[in-house]
Amino acid sequence: MSDFRQRALDYHAYPTPGKIRVELSKPADSVDDLALAYSPGVAEPVKEIAEDPEAAYRYTAKGNMVAVITNGTAILGLGNLGPLASKPVMEGKALLFKRFAGLDAIDIEVKHRTTEEFINTVANIADTFGGINLEDIKAPECFEIEQELIKRCKIPVFHDDQHGTAIVTAAGMLNALEIQGKNIQDVKIVCMGAGAAAVACMELLIKCGAQRERIYMLDRKGVIHTRREGLTEHKALFANNTDKRTLEDVMDGADIFVGVSGPDVLPPETLALMAANPIVFACSNPDPEIKPELAHAVRSDLIMATGRSDYPNQVNNVLCFPFIFRGALDVRASAINDEMKVAAVEAIRAITKEPVPEEVLKASRSKTLSFGKEYIIPKPMDPRLCSQIATAVANAAIRSGVARVESLTENYMK
Repeated sequence: MSDFRQRALDYHAYPTPGKIRVELSKPADSVDDLALAYSPGVAEPVKEIAEDPEAAYRYTAKGNMVAVITNGTAILGLGNLGPLASKPVMEGKALLFKRFAGLDAIDIEVKHRTTEEFINTVANIADTFGGINLEDIKAPECFEIEQELIKRCKIPVFHDDQHGTAIVTAAGMLNALEIQGKNIQDVKIVCMGAGAAAVACMELLIKCGAQRERIYMLDRKGVIHTRREGLTEHKALFANNTDKRTLEDVMDGADIFVGVSGPDVLPPETLALMAANPIVFACSNPDPEIKPELAHAVRSDLIMATGRSDYPNQVNNVLCFPFIFRGALDVRASAINDEMKVAAVEAIRAITKEPVPEEVLKASRSKTLSFGKEYIIPKPMDPRLCSQIATAVANAAIRSGVARVESLTENYMK
């Protein structure tokens, strides 16, 4: 057994199994405390909520609570291992919500037979929470599940594997384009991968100005084009009217490569086909589509990002999901809409251009960091992420009309 594997198992097992627990937010030290916490005192908020459901935000933990929900069909890079096996991942997500945004999160692993059964289960428990984070649900079911739950729930529903990845990718991409002197409206984009993350990344880049007809998406069969039969609904959105069929065909003259597919699938020689000052986001985890050292050996004018912390420019969802939920819950948003996602993108971009605090340099073991080719995305331990992204998201919710309150609350984040 490797040393790291044993350390990971011990971390989860000791001194107490698991990574999260429930703590009390009110005193419970006297008979009087207990009379207020439970019977008979608890009847008073019960009656208030029965009369006005919005009172649940005042008298319960609903407004600071996120459900992290999965069916275990797409666990990290491990595949469909079932709901129970996904529990360490969901607990880990709950840990990140608490650590970075002060949000209480509960993991819920759902065993089901049909997609409809899963949707009904989640919809029926949704009122307990301030928001729902969907996690590790395979495509294409994840699209239907999220869209149906958004329709049925009165709280934010957010599939992080899609939108968290997309937001961080878009922020880093726009910064990289700025450094490389390119305009997103003019660039040719190659996307290797056609799953949930790939589709969401491309859709958000389009909302940020990319041209759909200049995006070339590939799956295991090659380029997705208009003459392909049997395309899913979401692949069909990116079917390009082209005679190009291979990766080499579409990489010729490309400005951007985005990989959300698998390890070592981008041959180094294809980078030589790209336009001047190219951008490569190789985001497959744990191993990227191409290793940075191989990419830089071919193109010295390259900006490169991966999903790994041991290389510069890590595309990491933790830069986004705790804070977009923090902002959404602070204004009791009914949804996380496109305006809020774009606001998160711009907030992440802006942080990267500010001077980096000493504590961030220390946490990231960096002597210096400044906006440039090797620093296009903030570091996960940056304390500015919460206040700036959450505020931007909350204000976007207010402007776009999905906020239930018109001013930021400070009940939970002090």
